[in-house]
Amino acid sequence: MKLQPGKIKLKDEIEIYAEPLTFSGESHIVQEKSDMAFSHEYSLITHQGAHTGEKPFQCNQCNKTFSQNGSLQSHIRTHTGEKPYQCSLCGKAFSHNCRLIAHQRNHTGEKPYQCNQCYNTFSQKVSLHSHLRTHTGEKPYKCSQCDKAFSHNSNLITHQRKHTGEKPYQCSQCDKAFSHTSNLITHHRKHTGEKPYQCNQCNKTFSDKRSLQNHTNTHTGEKPYKCSHCHKAFSHNFNLIAHQRKHTGEKPYQCNQCNKTFSLKSSLQSHMSTHTGEKPYTCSQCDKSFSFRSNLSRHQRTHTGDKSYQCNQCNNTYPHKNSLQIHLRTHTG
Repeated sequence: MKLQPGKIKLKDEIEIYAEPLTFSGESHIVQEKSDMAFSHEYSLITHQGAHTGEKPFQCNQCNKTFSQNGSLQSHIRTHTGEKPYQCSLCGKAFSHNCRLIAHQRNHTGEKPYQCNQCYNTFSQKVSLHSHLRTHTGEKPYKCSQCDKAFSHNSNLITHQRKHTGEKPYQCSQCDKAFSHTSNLITHHRKHTGEKPYQCNQCNKTFSDKRSLQNHTNTHTGEKPYKCSHCHKAFSHNFNLIAHQRKHTGEKPYQCNQCNKTFSLKSSLQSHMSTHTGEKPYTCSQCDKSFSFRSNLSRHQRTHTGDKSYQCNQCNNTYPHKNSLQIHLRTHTG
């Protein structure tokens, strides 16, 4: 049936002019202002909502509103957990069809979205849009709490948890919780012992990519982290951060027993054992245990005979640094 020329009313408030057009024997409705054509009156009304901002479809669980019924139905699945779209290749299921389509490209290797700057290709349109910001430098996602801005919304959400203290990702094995899912995945490997990242120089394995990258610097000798206060450089970023506290005097780690503060978390953890009497570092050669890892390392040299500290004056060697320093005084007087 053909629609007659005239006006379609939206909620008795907004009037838009609709005129039937015929393409290939099909009746279409065109919206005068944007020149877009639709095959159904409902599609035109839905589209008009994009101009008016009208969102007539409301979720009865959380009162969120949507411009389209389809968007509401997709949203409802976040409450029900329903995942009706299943991958025929691996059985993985999704709450939205668009996510299934994106997932299937992992199997096919299809990457239909290409960057016009560097010709990198992507499996998802949103990934291409995110990538383009690496060329433009655009950071549209701004934190409302501080002046920081981000190129990706996901990075803003993660950053905002520093302000709120929110840690939504909880370990199922222990009580620890994390602000980011990647941190939870890395933490889980402490329970499973999984170390998927292997050094191609010495075959040592690591539980996370950053630890591997830090380790690789020990082979190359690269020290990319330079102190802005002095000329020192470091192979690991955390060593630079710890070093810079010598300049700033910052000691962010405080003991909740005696209020003593420390520049390093490891120093606080070691200090805590002076209150608890805990000696977690046990020698594998004998039954001795120690409060500090450094003391265990010193002790183990009595078993191995290791004397790694050498005098540059007479080539005498010593198992401990302080023993070498005492010896050096015999040369200096």
